Amino acid sequence: MPKKRVAIVGTGQTYHKSHRPDVNGQELINEAVQRALKDADLTIKDIDAVVIGNMDHFEGINYVDCWSVDGSGGTMKPVIKLTTGGTTGSTLAIGGYHLVASGFFERVLVIGWEKNSESHTTGAITTAFDPVWDRLVFAGAISGLAAEAQAYMAKYGATEKDAARVSVRDRKHACNNPHAQLRREITIEDVLASPMLADPIHLLDVCPRTDGACAVIMASEDCAEKITATPDWIWATANRHKYTYLGDVNWGELDSIAEASGEIYKKAGIREPRKEIDVIELYQPYSFAGIIWIEDLGLVERGKGAEYIASGATDMGGELPINPSGGVIACNPIGATGLIRCAEAALQVMGKAEARQVPNVNFALSTGFGGCMWSDVLLHGKKKPDY
Repeated sequence: MPKKRVAIVGTGQTYHKSHRPDVNGQELINEAVQRALKDADLTIKDIDAVVIGNMDHFEGINYVDCWSVDGSGGTMKPVIKLTTGGTTGSTLAIGGYHLVASGFFERVLVIGWEKNSESHTTGAITTAFDPVWDRLVFAGAISGLAAEAQAYMAKYGATEKDAARVSVRDRKHACNNPHAQLRREITIEDVLASPMLADPIHLLDVCPRTDGACAVIMASEDCAEKITATPDWIWATANRHKYTYLGDVNWGELDSIAEASGEIYKKAGIREPRKEIDVIELYQPYSFAGIIWIEDLGLVERGKGAEYIASGATDMGGELPINPSGGVIACNPIGATGLIRCAEAALQVMGKAEARQVPNVNFALSTGFGGCMWSDVLLHGKKKPDY
């Protein structure tokens, strides 16, 4: 069966908040689904299959694919559940892509969601790690991220102030995004004065806990251009999911995103990503990642990430805007977070990002991060892939 080209033809998000006591999980999911269907001018009858996921053990629930059908619209349709830690949202996007590219389905609805207000995130993350070698020293996600930041600082001389600039940038960008949870500008001084969580990471260096959902509709080349005149074509996908013991991590670099993005560039024929990509939605759960991971993406030389951020090159209006939506630092419904990066990249390509729109976007990159230093990467394009 020949591989089909795939495009995103519609997206929808909730208005993300720290708490949504006004809705249950099904209702939260349905808000995003209805907005995606409206965006694509489709009905649920037009959808062939549903891919859905969240971090179910955070909330202590199971079988979201079954009990959520009234919200997802999956009644009497094939429904597939995917859960891969923090990368759940981006894995959902990749899974939806392959279901369409394979020719199994023409139109697939992809849904990511989370009610973090009803979960115990740190406790759940800790239990995911090896009980003998890792669990005793792994206090949730923050300790591993602090180790990465410390290693990078020791190697390249970066400072807490350098990282704070990333939070300041993303929080400023979030003010243009009505869906973002944290829509208030902050200063470098605000970040450095906020409580220390795990040296060198301050409270304002990290992402919030969010209730929210995101839905994306993917369609094959046979019908995508009939649905919308401006489809977002998926040029390539790649992931690196492998268990890594803490002692084996290459601290100060994220090998998984370097490998996955390298695969993407090879597939798409991209030789100079900094010049050929117009905007990036980077899944960075804390500020130091905004320095370290742009080096792993091959955008700047090792040790030069802080300098590139300080230059303003990644701000709106800069050479390569990163996270026009405000990114993860402004909004983090974990099961949806990676899919939001995908949806926001799609909005940029489709020219529908409103106040956060980057001009003349031909290529956008979206990423996911989670698990044991896992990464997912998707390349989005305005033109139909030529493979």
